[in-house]
Amino acid sequence: MTSATTYPQLTGEYTLDAAHSRIGFVARHAMVTKVRGSFNEFAGTATIDGDNPEKSSVQVTIQAHSIDTRNADRDAHLKGNDFLSMDEYPQITFTSTGIKQTGDTSFDVTGDLTIKGVTRPVTIPFEFEGSAKDPFGNDRIGFEGSTTINRKDFGVTWNAALETGGVLVSDKVTLEFEISAIKNA
Repeated sequence: MTSATTYPQLTGEYTLDAAHSRIGFVARHAMVTKVRGSFNEFAGTATIDGDNPEKSSVQVTIQAHSIDTRNADRDAHLKGNDFLSMDEYPQITFTSTGIKQTGDTSFDVTGDLTIKGVTRPVTIPFEFEGSAKDPFGNDRIGFEGSTTINRKDFGVTWNAALETGGVLVSDKVTLEFEISAIKNA
């Protein structure tokens, strides 16, 4: 594990490595189980200031059409106007507005999340998982974090009532981030 005293060596520009990262979500279905999914196409950059982590920043763009819940019918429904309105809003974006170190290896990343054309501030607690030089000579860093949002805050309001009471899809959705990024040469 990299100690806080070695953060200065991490200073630089980074590109998210989508092949070794995951941006996912979890929503409760029919009030009895969880459905997990992820977005398979996204890109992002980070600027790390190891001396002053609060001056760091991150920007991520997710392609809405790349949603994958391992069920083609459900994915088609999520891409449609009931949920993500993918044709009108093809991208989901996150742009950081502030970063605060909360512990030796923990950081709160606050930023503007835009889904379906609606932008709201969210804070994502992240844990720094470490840094390494990979076999190809790349300087690599890793972070993991998650936060829960209310999808209705972003205009994603479709639902269906259950005969037994309750609803088909939870309002609360947990967003999950497992990020590997490579330092730009």
